[in-house]
Amino acid sequence: VQLQASGGGLAQAGNSLRLSCAASGRTSDRLTMGWFRQAPGKARELVAAINWISGSAYYVDSVKGRFTISRDNIKNTLFLQMDTLKSEDTAVYYCAASRRNSATMPEVDYWGQGTQVTVSS
Repeated sequence: VQLQASGGGLAQAGNSLRLSCAASGRTSDRLTMGWFRQAPGKARELVAAINWISGSAYYVDSVKGRFTISRDNIKNTLFLQMDTLKSEDTAVYYCAASRRNSATMPEVDYWGQGTQVTVSS
């Protein structure tokens, strides 16, 4: 499985950005896909995850109602629509995939490269 993330950048607080992650490999090797983020000096945290088959999604409390995770099964692409951005959303965002069907992705089998998201207040 290979994951190629794109779409990061600079946004003002209150605005939006959309991240994309192009995935390759078997669906069975990426039953759950998600986005993690790591801010300077902080641990990497799961932001949102989605079951690739059912589309069932999980969100960390801090982004509920603002971020939307989705996938395009035909194009094998994962998205993260980030609305009403806040300065605390500033971080490097990573696309990830797991062979396990687990909403909170306790074990990640594949990582994409990070993409920087910077939100200015």
